[in-house]
Amino acid sequence: MEASEKKITQENFEAVYEDAIEVERIDKFVCDEMARQIHRYIKAMKGSKQIMLRFEESIAGMSVAEKEEVIAKYIDLNRKAVSGLDFKIVLARAMANYCDTFSYLVHLVNDKRKMVFYLNRIKDKYLQYHDVYEENGRFGMKDCKGRVLLHPLYDFLRTCYVYVDDLKSLPVIAQKDGKMGLVMPDGFDTVVAPFEYDDISLRDEYPYFEATKEGVTGVIDRDGRFCQL
Repeated sequence: MEASEKKITQENFEAVYEDAIEVERIDKFVCDEMARQIHRYIKAMKGSKQIMLRFEESIAGMSVAEKEEVIAKYIDLNRKAVSGLDFKIVLARAMANYCDTFSYLVHLVNDKRKMVFYLNRIKDKYLQYHDVYEENGRFGMKDCKGRVLLHPLYDFLRTCYVYVDDLKSLPVIAQKDGKMGLVMPDGFDTVVAPFEYDDISLRDEYPYFEATKEGVTGVIDRDGRFCQL
C-alpha cells in the first residue's frame, strides 16, 4: 500500500500525510526547472536565441501534465540534455520557489521521506526511456512502461537520438529483408519511407536523413520524400 493510501492517524501524520497542494506546486516548479534545463541544453547545442524561443513558445500554453510529457519525450531523444544533471538541485530549487520562508525550506530539504518521494517522482515523470528488444531474431521497440512502439519485425533498428527543437517525433531507421526504411514508433509500425534504400544515416540538421538508393544519394524529409543531392 502506498503512503498516500494508508490510514492517517495522529501518530503517523508526519510520516504518511501528503499535502496535495504542496505536491501540485512542487510539480509545477520542477517542471519549470526542467524546461530551463532544456533551454540551457538548446543554447549549448545551437547557440540560437530563436530556437530557444521556439521551444519555449511550443510549451507555453500547455498544462503542467502536458509539459511533463513533452519534456520527457524530448529527453528520451536527447538524453544528453540531462547528462550530469543533479535532480537534488532541481528539487531544491523547486522547493525554494514553493516555500515562503527559509526555515520551511530547510525543513523540507531535511525531510528524507519527502526528498525520496519527490526525487522518485521526478525520475518517474521525466526519465521515460524507450528500449529496443529482440524476439525470434527480430527487433522491436517498447516504451518505458512496456507498451510496444514497434513490433519485432526488423533486422535492425537505429533510434534517432538527435537535437530536435520543434518537439516532433522522428521516425526510426529500420532494416527489413536487407533494405532500409523509416518507421514511426507509434505502435502501428507506420512506414514513413519504404524499405527500398541501401543505406540511411542521420544528419545533424533538417532534413535529418541521408539515404542511398541504387547508387544515388539524397535526403528524406519528414513526409518520406526522397530528394537527390
